[in-house]
Amino acid sequence: MAIEASSVISGTIPAIALVGALGVGSQWLAWRFQLPAIVLMLAAGIVVGPVTGILDPAAEFGSLLAPLIAVAVAIILFEGGLTLDFKKLGDAGRGVLRLVVIGAPLGWLLSALALRYGAGLTWESSVVFGGIMIVTGPTVIAPLLRQARLQRRPAALLQWEAIVNDPIGAMAAVIAFQVVLALRGVDEVGFGAMVFGIAFAALLGYAAARAIVWMFRDALVPEYMKVPVLFAAVLSAFALADIVLHESGLLAVTVMGLVIANANLPSYEELRRFKEHATVLLVSGLFILLAASLDFSALAQLTWRSALFVLAVVLLVRPLTVFASFIGTDLPWRERALVAFTGPRGIVLIAVAGLFGERLAAAGVPDGALVAPLAFALVVGTVVLHGFSLTPMARALGVSGGESPGVLLVGGSRFTTGLGESLQNAGIPVLVTDPNRTNLRRARSAGIPTFYGDILGEAAEHSVEFLEYRTVLAATDNDAYNTLVVADLGPEFGRDEVWRLARPTDNRSRHALPPSLSGRVIGGGRTFEHLEGLMSEGWTVRLTRMTDEFDFEMWRERVPDALLLGVLLPTGEVTFLPEAPKAGLPENSRAISIAPPET
Repeated sequence: MAIEASSVISGTIPAIALVGALGVGSQWLAWRFQLPAIVLMLAAGIVVGPVTGILDPAAEFGSLLAPLIAVAVAIILFEGGLTLDFKKLGDAGRGVLRLVVIGAPLGWLLSALALRYGAGLTWESSVVFGGIMIVTGPTVIAPLLRQARLQRRPAALLQWEAIVNDPIGAMAAVIAFQVVLALRGVDEVGFGAMVFGIAFAALLGYAAARAIVWMFRDALVPEYMKVPVLFAAVLSAFALADIVLHESGLLAVTVMGLVIANANLPSYEELRRFKEHATVLLVSGLFILLAASLDFSALAQLTWRSALFVLAVVLLVRPLTVFASFIGTDLPWRERALVAFTGPRGIVLIAVAGLFGERLAAAGVPDGALVAPLAFALVVGTVVLHGFSLTPMARALGVSGGESPGVLLVGGSRFTTGLGESLQNAGIPVLVTDPNRTNLRRARSAGIPTFYGDILGEAAEHSVEFLEYRTVLAATDNDAYNTLVVADLGPEFGRDEVWRLARPTDNRSRHALPPSLSGRVIGGGRTFEHLEGLMSEGWTVRLTRMTDEFDFEMWRERVPDALLLGVLLPTGEVTFLPEAPKAGLPENSRAISIAPPET
């Protein structure tokens, strides 16, 4: 029997705290145990919602629930637009264009057919809901891509399609709904007003973005106020566009994010990272609220035809849409297959479908009340399916970042060549990068993959599959550049995974760097000159397996002069070490060291 919500949750603030704890906790558990975060969030929301009755969003938030969800979706879409940098699109651009120009209308048609003949809805409900189904779930794609670690092009295809098609789906539903009303003799908005509303939203988003770019670039806004000003502008554009035409605010904020992303603002990275953090919180909260709001009595209206509809969408509608969109392109079949069988739906579909379902029912469409339950069934079905299938499918198709997390070595030298060769022989993906082509000669001669150029530059973003690498070691002869690499790549890779060589002045308090810039130092504080000098004297980088018969203490006695750099764990993960561990190394791991030639 469900527990009364009032007996456990008393007030909106505890409800917000519970939603935040469950959402963030689910994401942390998903990261810790390599599980689909979306599935955990849905499960947590269902448990505290309809199963136990601990949380009742409608009772706790009341009339604020729908506006809160709308605002959260707007911020998520704006942040998604901020990630759509045309320079990073690269060779995925043609595919994205086809998924929007061909895929959106074709998906609308096929979805309407699936609803009509699969779920058994009337043509009126099918056409409106089919337009909403153009949306492929920007709130779901981001967590799935983070977990699956796809290669650049398929990840870009899925991400761009989800974000760009999201407002298109909402606009398609608006158009279809107005047509339904016109056919029933009820013309609420009118075609001219609808076209004006869409154009107004697009122009408003563009104008707001250009105003933000102008103010930020001309230093009219201080640094500490840039994020608050940006938030206020996003919410204002969303609200103003929605006043003119309902649901057009999604288009306004998406255009706004897209324009800012391609404006080359100096403070763009700081803005994007802050928005990413906000989006993680919002996505977590939205999925908890979504699942907790589930009404089992509404789902009881669904029949076996609802399951047939979900299967038709996953196995027919989505693959046919994608394969037809990519006809005539040179996209590899493996990437086509991955995109074709990846089409999760999320909170945007639920929110928009619930709104138009109520409107259809109020307009006298008999099965309008079935739209919301069908939307929830589609979201749960696709989220669970793709949450568990995307990562193994990407690995099977060979379009993931690789099962063994690689190491990115910044700086070509004797030391990085020796380290890279040893790791590569152990099956670890390695890339040596350097802006000086001459410094890469040793690595190329050793058969190690190299990248000639600045690892922080735009060329690297287009050419380097960063998802293949988990750990970064900045080991150039320029201490300032090593520090810059640590500061720039730290937020992307995680500061625990970005290392550098020691500077000669690290131990002097006058020259100490703040933690955000210093990074972690390997090799007990040895500098580039020291390590390079050892390599020129004949020292070599070696990997030594630890066993019961030959443990860390025995290895240390055998090679007392060896310098321990890190450890290769049995899982294939490379972990550099600032100094030798006191408790030894795990069994079956391999010590990564630089040892003298007589060893």
